[in-house]
Amino acid sequence: MALSIGIDVGSGVIKTALFRVEGGNPEWLARWDARIRQRVAFRLVEDSLEYVLGKAGMKREEIDYVATTGEGESFEGATGHFYTMTTHARGALYLNPEARAVLDIGALNGRAIRIDGRGKVLNYRMTSQCASGSGQFLENISRYLGIAQDEIGALSRKSTNPEKVSSICAVLAETDVINMVSRSIPPSDILRGIHESMADRLIKLLKSIEVQQGVVMMTGGLALDTGLVQALQDGMEKQKMGTRVATHPDSLYAGAIGAALWGAFRHEKLKALGLLPKAS
Repeated sequence: MALSIGIDVGSGVIKTALFRVEGGNPEWLARWDARIRQRVAFRLVEDSLEYVLGKAGMKREEIDYVATTGEGESFEGATGHFYTMTTHARGALYLNPEARAVLDIGALNGRAIRIDGRGKVLNYRMTSQCASGSGQFLENISRYLGIAQDEIGALSRKSTNPEKVSSICAVLAETDVINMVSRSIPPSDILRGIHESMADRLIKLLKSIEVQQGVVMMTGGLALDTGLVQALQDGMEKQKMGTRVATHPDSLYAGAIGAALWGAFRHEKLKALGLLPKAS
């Protein structure tokens, strides 16, 4: 049995998950997330540890492994660190055992990951930093349009005449949107056009790593954007791909889940090899 905490330090949000893994069966005990905004990231990490331990009624010394991922490599309280592709792959498989590819779309960029049935990363590809296919870009657009972020998906799905966004550069795309607003283009058509543009680029990423069949699991901050999910599925059907987009209410936590599960796995391997540090 292993008790493991996974901490995903993203560009915009920190996610933390506490798991008990016994006999290969994971049990999710507690979770926590918070936007970083102007706060010190690692201070929030400490807050997250206190919260999940308190929620589970445990003490820090009872935890066998504290695993970080994302931008958490330099956190001094960690036992070990795992690469983002690895943790999102494992987390996606936990949330949906049928997943054979992952689209992780965070605050600053997106990545496509091809995996096997054990969560092993077979191939991956990332968007460029300047591409207008990120959570931060959509957050900026929502401010221009004067709408809340949680309204974006529903509004996009009401579109009847999507307005095409001509540029993949975030700055130029935002200029496009300002011009659309000045021409009184409905917000729903602007958002659907943006979602279609994002979906086209994400589909190209999937094709570049040879994903043509199976379930594509969405993770990260935009996984619950129903407008983007719909644009992706429509785009895949239009291009006659044999893929299906899936998401989950806990998709935001995929990286933290994967870190916790890989941490528990590493702890058990070290234990079996007799390589765990002796208690002082």
